[in-house]
Amino acid sequence: MRAIRLHTFGPAENLSYETVDDPVPAPGQVRITVRAAGVHLLDTALREGRQGPLPEPTALPTVPGREVAGVVESLGEGVAGLWLGRRVVAHLGFAPGGYAELAATDVDRVHEIPENLDFAQAVAMIGTGRTAMGIVQFAELGPDSVAVIPAAAGGIGTLLVQYAKNAGAVVIGLAGGPTKTARVRDNGADLAVDYTDSSWPGKVRAFLGGRAVTVVFDGVGGEVARESTALLGPGGRHIVFGWSGEGIHDGQPYLVEGVSEQVLGPVMLQKAGPDPVRTLELRALAEAAAGRLTPAVQRFPLAEAAAAHRALETRGTTGKVVLEP
Repeated sequence: MRAIRLHTFGPAENLSYETVDDPVPAPGQVRITVRAAGVHLLDTALREGRQGPLPEPTALPTVPGREVAGVVESLGEGVAGLWLGRRVVAHLGFAPGGYAELAATDVDRVHEIPENLDFAQAVAMIGTGRTAMGIVQFAELGPDSVAVIPAAAGGIGTLLVQYAKNAGAVVIGLAGGPTKTARVRDNGADLAVDYTDSSWPGKVRAFLGGRAVTVVFDGVGGEVARESTALLGPGGRHIVFGWSGEGIHDGQPYLVEGVSEQVLGPVMLQKAGPDPVRTLELRALAEAAAGRLTPAVQRFPLAEAAAAHRALETRGTTGKVVLEP
């Protein structure tokens, strides 16, 4: 099969498009003909040799990627035959192998794709959608809510805007540049502002007319987070799920004592209850199947994985980045 392989840690150019051996499904696994593979910001850090949240350092050479959607084309021992030929999506967990034409994973990780979702949308919901469902657990959104969402044109931000609007909240989406702010506006935000314009907080205050922000969903950090939290009224909450603006793998989040709450990793999963990963995945897919959430997707050919990484690192993307073999 054809796949993206990394032999040496470093820049995006180190990702090479090669022919490698087909994966063999072990007992309890399925092999999937991949139609879409998700690209995550974490992938760029792992490519550079940073361990991130993984329990063990990445062993080289490796085929990156941990989110896939496609069609089940073969079964390992002990897997029910009814899975053969089904459209499925899976998060591979800590095991890499997603940037490829074929991927093997435990059948317990697999979900059937709802009929109204394509493969790329399903990949977006299994990873980015799962995270969004984890984040909104920490905010009781309703008609009295005023939500500020930095990076609102990104994969998570797009879904948070939709979720907050569905809950009846006033939604203010922040994005960099006119193209992205137009996307945020088209996605349903009540106000879309360019956070590269230093006057943006004043525009938000003028729009709200004295009403205070009740929640900031922050995956950016830095100056944007500082300005956003300054808009919060008494009792307002700053929900921190990343700090990409500060270098999420090396920097530190912007936190305000008594206001900020970090919800990454175990905190998010503990909130979801028993079997939290699958619970959040099922919620995300159900929201998409019902038409309440529609992920934004930016597609690249599998062979152009390096270009996808560069675009993601330079904030040149909108929505979830997906590779298509």
